[in-house]
Amino acid sequence: MSSTTRTRPRGTSLALTLTLTTGALLTACAGVDPDSTPRGLGTDPAGRCIEMVAPVPASDITIPSGSARIESATLVAATPLAVAERAPTPAGRITPATPAHCRVIGAIDPIDPKAPVIRFQVNLPVQWNGRMVQYGGGGFNGTLVNGLALLPAARFDTPSPLAQGYMTVGTDSGHQTAPGQPPQAFALNDEALLNFAHASYKKVRDVAMLMAWRAYDRRPVKSYFLGSSEGGREALTMAQRYPDDFNGIFARVPVINWTGLQHAGTRAGMATMGEGWLRPGQVKLVGDAVLAACDASDGVADGVVSDAVGCKQRFDVTRLRCAAGTSAGASGGASSDACLSDAQVKAVQTLHAPFRFSFPLANGVTEYPGWGVSGEALPAAGPTGGWSAWWLGSAAPALPPLPNNGIAWQFGSGAIRYFYARDARADLMQYTPEKFADRVREVSALMDATNPDLTPFAARGGKLLMLENMADYAQSPYAGIGYYQAVVARLGQANADKFVKLYTAPGVDHVGSGAPGNVDMLAALVDWVERGKAPANLQIVEQALQPPFAVTRARPLCEWPRWPRFKGGDAALAASFECVP
Repeated sequence: MSSTTRTRPRGTSLALTLTLTTGALLTACAGVDPDSTPRGLGTDPAGRCIEMVAPVPASDITIPSGSARIESATLVAATPLAVAERAPTPAGRITPATPAHCRVIGAIDPIDPKAPVIRFQVNLPVQWNGRMVQYGGGGFNGTLVNGLALLPAARFDTPSPLAQGYMTVGTDSGHQTAPGQPPQAFALNDEALLNFAHASYKKVRDVAMLMAWRAYDRRPVKSYFLGSSEGGREALTMAQRYPDDFNGIFARVPVINWTGLQHAGTRAGMATMGEGWLRPGQVKLVGDAVLAACDASDGVADGVVSDAVGCKQRFDVTRLRCAAGTSAGASGGASSDACLSDAQVKAVQTLHAPFRFSFPLANGVTEYPGWGVSGEALPAAGPTGGWSAWWLGSAAPALPPLPNNGIAWQFGSGAIRYFYARDARADLMQYTPEKFADRVREVSALMDATNPDLTPFAARGGKLLMLENMADYAQSPYAGIGYYQAVVARLGQANADKFVKLYTAPGVDHVGSGAPGNVDMLAALVDWVERGKAPANLQIVEQALQPPFAVTRARPLCEWPRWPRFKGGDAALAASFECVP
């Protein structure tokens, strides 16, 4: 560390009284290090907060980078819990209570003067538990993650990490999406793409370490990275590329095989052009047929397909094909939604089928798995779940994509143009991976978090938890399952069991709707990392979206390849289910 960036040591801080719940207090004060006792910002928190504004030279960032500028450092007063009427996701409605903290906002300059900066936010609680949580992003990022929200899959009644005493960190991943600009356009710049792929999260982590030193005279004794979707890919990337930086990592619904997803999503969109597009009534037709075939197979008909893998074998979309002499219609209406045309059946089959490459991607991957079944007709109020949100939208795919097209088509088609073809006007109908094979392999090497050799991460005691939602149509849960299986094949089941666990949540969509989807993974991760207590008997819950966030349904959260089967009793209780192979 450069001596010019280290503030003078402070005396021993005042004793702290942590205003946390009992469970949060145990999490915050857990530790195996004699120096893990809580610390604060001293007798003058505002004054010490201001000291954060000193610049950070590039030499304090351990990979090639520009220097960092601290644009503001502000002592922020505590704020209460708030619940909004609407938000794109259920958890997004909740703004957790926050304690008094020093909010540090800054930017890391690029090496290429044409590249955008990396924006970041570090939140330093006045009462610190000696640990750090770094948040992952979402989508194509481009907006600053402030590190104040609930963590992915968190119970709504769990205090935020900042409220539990963790310093928290977020970034925009190194680009800023402007209104009217495609969210993928930044990828035309090599450094911006490198930052989005992995470098920005490492650079911001290094700056956050220095902020902790300045604020508390020491670095965190334990560091955690938690992310969902794109943030889940980032989480796995940290384990694979920077195994020394985080003690515990949680990856929820991660877009692991990123290159495969963009190509499969584009193909799925093309399959619904013209006559292949399914109307809302036909989506309900498919969803109802899946439930009829599979809902009760777990012992209770409750609208949740518990055995999603088995349901893939039982459900046959061709049974919904229109009979000879009838038609699926073209204008909507009850009668026209009673069956599927040949083009619509083929579209569904395309969604369920793997996308295969004629050449290997990074780490020898050659395909992206097809999507599964269940959750097809989940409501699409905002980007929540079901086919109508992620696959179909409210209108058939168009060129250029329309705002009401499915998200997979908007994301995939934009990625093909800006990441692979690198041409905003590329003709998607003429695109094939083979025509751009070198570029596809190059982007795959940057973006795909598919390296199964986690030996370095495991060797230093790192722990990894993964969660796949089985009704996810933003990305295929079978990609995460395939990755876990690759880790096991590489390291052996006994070795993998020592540091990585995969859980699956039946009936839950990408953002946590449709079935019980909330679980406190940070607490489980901390128990494993700091107490050596591997997760066991976890429960996943569905909750009301108003305080006190009452639990309405619960299930055991089963470790792959087990799934929850009803054994009798109240179907709203986790105790009424058992995890079976």
